[in-house]
Amino acid sequence: MTTTPVPETARPRAARTGKPRIGGPDAAARRAVVRGNPGRRGRGAATRSLRPGTGLGGWILRAALAVVFSFPLLFMFVSSLKPDTQIFGDMGSLAAFLPVGHLSFENYAAVFDRVPAARFLLNSVGISAVTVVLGVLVNSMAAFALSRMRVRGKGVVLTLVIATLIVPFETLALPLVWWVNQLPWLTANGFSLELTTGWLDTYHVQIVPFIANAFSIYLFHQYFESIPKELDEAARMDGAGWFTIYRRVVMPLSGPAVATVAILTFLPAWNSYLWPLMVVQTEELRPVMLGVQYFFQLNVSWGEVMAYTSLITLPVVALFIAFQRAFVNSIAASGVKG
Repeated sequence: MTTTPVPETARPRAARTGKPRIGGPDAAARRAVVRGNPGRRGRGAATRSLRPGTGLGGWILRAALAVVFSFPLLFMFVSSLKPDTQIFGDMGSLAAFLPVGHLSFENYAAVFDRVPAARFLLNSVGISAVTVVLGVLVNSMAAFALSRMRVRGKGVVLTLVIATLIVPFETLALPLVWWVNQLPWLTANGFSLELTTGWLDTYHVQIVPFIANAFSIYLFHQYFESIPKELDEAARMDGAGWFTIYRRVVMPLSGPAVATVAILTFLPAWNSYLWPLMVVQTEELRPVMLGVQYFFQLNVSWGEVMAYTSLITLPVVALFIAFQRAFVNSIAASGVKG
């Protein structure tokens, strides 16, 4: 059976060119997508409404959780304004969380009379700030080398770095005390420098061991992996070296990661208790957490304890509020990439 070929001019234009007609069904479908199909919009709205935490119930749940988790902080701040008798008298009611009764700042004044709180706060601010700055610099450079540079065995090195996270600090504390007591350090003696042995009872013994951090390196590495490496190639074509790429290409794009590492480095440095207790004996060098033990030596005043803990909590809360958006963005980006 033979078929008669159809002349080329008799065939539709869409069949001749392989393109759909402008007024055909394909074009109509495209126009419907561009303009917005009511059916599609309805399904998208239904999908969004089913997402957790986007409706009224989600906001109610968030508010309830925020209230529950704020109770300890609220109790601490309110109790710092009350005398001890009123603190214990309000324990059985909601008045324990409300600023009612005899309120004053006497507990805060007593804190500065009982302990050198200003000196402790200044020490902790300095130690934490230096640790954060050096930690961001060192850990980001290590992560940059493991993420962007072409180095053999960098996967093995990253695995070993992450493996150190399973070792608790309490296991390393005693050997670390022995090691820092053997390390040399340059000290100023008038107009000359002398080489001494031992880091105990100094500021740098509270800083240097905590600059490099495995989790910070991992966070930076995961965030750097999300930055296109084509930017490195373009910079190298313009004559940039690795340090220039690190300083002018990668780090300006890593603001959320820097904020996250700054918070995660600041918190352990500010809350450090065990390590300063082991290596610092001079009162002028102690951080704020060691000041808590001063309130339990003789007569315990819980109003003063709450006032002191309020003072050392405010910087942490303020830091987190200032960088919470960048913190969440960095954790989300690292988690998706990882």
